[in-house]
Amino acid sequence: MRASWKQESKDMAETTTLETVREATGGRLERARLFLSEVRNELKRVTWPGSKEVYATTVVVILVSVFFGVYLFVLDYGLNNLVQWIFKKFGAA
Repeated sequence: MRASWKQESKDMAETTTLETVREATGGRLERARLFLSEVRNELKRVTWPGSKEVYATTVVVILVSVFFGVYLFVLDYGLNNLVQWIFKKFGAA
């Protein structure tokens, strides 16, 4: 049978030292330190793009964005005019 809660608390008080508290919190700190160390190692393995590649892809993204912006504007304008013409033709507006 288990010891009473008073006995457990007394045993716990005797075994709780500064070292065990450090060990308990150190587990979290050690895991965090290990995680950050692994992140740093992974970032060292990353192949980072050069400045020419960054410039080229930036230009492509801007040009494609402008193209689709103009395309959607023209499509919206055309469909809006078509709907307005239909409403005028059939007297709905």
